[in-house]
Amino acid sequence: MTPIIVILLLFSYLLIATTHLTGVNKAAISIFLAAIGWVVYISWGTDFIMDLHSVAYAEYLGDNAATSDTVKNFIYDSVFLKYVGKAAAIVMYLLATMSIIEILNTNGCFDFINEWIRTRNPNRLLWTITLATFILSANLDNLTTTIVMLVIMHSTVRSRAQRMLIGSAIVLAAVCGGCFTVIGDPTGLLLWANEAVTATDFSSYLALPALVAWIVPTFLIGRQLPSHIDIEWGTAPFRGDDTRLNRWQRMLMLFVGIGGLWFIPTFLSITRLPAFLGALVVLSLLWVVNEAFNRKLMNADQTSQRRIPRVIQYEAIQQMLFVMGIMLGLAVVIETGVFTEVADWLDATIGDIWVEGLIAGVLSSLVDSFTIAASGISLYDVWSAGDYAQNGLYWKVIAYCTAVGGCLLSVGTVSGLALMKMEHIHFGWYFKNISPKVLLGWLLGLAVLGIEFLLYS
Repeated sequence: MTPIIVILLLFSYLLIATTHLTGVNKAAISIFLAAIGWVVYISWGTDFIMDLHSVAYAEYLGDNAATSDTVKNFIYDSVFLKYVGKAAAIVMYLLATMSIIEILNTNGCFDFINEWIRTRNPNRLLWTITLATFILSANLDNLTTTIVMLVIMHSTVRSRAQRMLIGSAIVLAAVCGGCFTVIGDPTGLLLWANEAVTATDFSSYLALPALVAWIVPTFLIGRQLPSHIDIEWGTAPFRGDDTRLNRWQRMLMLFVGIGGLWFIPTFLSITRLPAFLGALVVLSLLWVVNEAFNRKLMNADQTSQRRIPRVIQYEAIQQMLFVMGIMLGLAVVIETGVFTEVADWLDATIGDIWVEGLIAGVLSSLVDSFTIAASGISLYDVWSAGDYAQNGLYWKVIAYCTAVGGCLLSVGTVSGLALMKMEHIHFGWYFKNISPKVLLGWLLGLAVLGIEFLLYS
């Protein structure tokens, strides 16, 4: 059954890579992979268990007789639930951060961005909106950050040609900003949850490469913008029957939301509890502040009609289902032992982490950045020696290359797909106008990472 499970995985990768052509959602594919993979696994569970978990299964049986039901119960209790717990921890963190950014957005906490970017100078507009995106995505989920920024940009810039360029820069800024912190991207969060990296070491190594990968392409994109940009400034967005919080209230909510997320690495190191629990604490505090500030609305039983959150909720649910499906689908393959054999083959044939990183980056642009990153992470044991130990070089190269490499094509990240959907960008236009710039920034950032490794090792 192992070849069948591997074929299921590869077929799912193919469907994920061609989702922009077939119209089949990535989340649906990943959930299907997870469900069918585990059905196949448990149907022939005795062979798999006796191969990889024979000692643990014998202890589980005790004096009881081995039956097909005991095998299934063992798989559920000792194998399946372990992976469900890991996937659920990532999804719960995404749920918390996406809820935080939704509360902040619906209360106008990001309205300062509209004030900040009020200019008709195209380069100033480009750099201010991408800088805000870079900073926010380092602390919040990069997909929801991208959507919020794209909505702001879409309502401000009237020319579609200019929106396509600025929107591409926003996606790149969100991806680069998210990739250098453990809380800004699902890949970093997965590495952190598996104890492959620590927050401080991860950020200290990837901050400069991420900056290079963002700044270089953004500068080149800025040169394509006209000298005068077509902008329409509207009034402050109306959010229904809300209380229109004043500036200090919005700033306090922003501090509670983003400032609270900064404390999560400290929370984890002190309590050793999972990161999602810290994020839920921040969400609960922000929720209380939100209801306190909007008590007139709450007491009046009025319903706030929100504009943007509906978009965020739809994309957020897809992202959470996609992450859950990919992690459970890869878990099936891990339990067959195939990834160990693939890792041995890579060490024997390639044996170079930098080359593996380049390959992973290219594959990320074709398939999906999180899918390839999670696959690369699954190949090796976190507690291996050398470059695969905690804070080893391999984890940083995979995180950086899959994140930025995914931007080589518009279909490599969920943020890129959101841009394609919102601005109706064609694959060919992105490949011609954006891909070469991203490639240059990616390679320069990778060179910076290599220099850092030589200096610090």
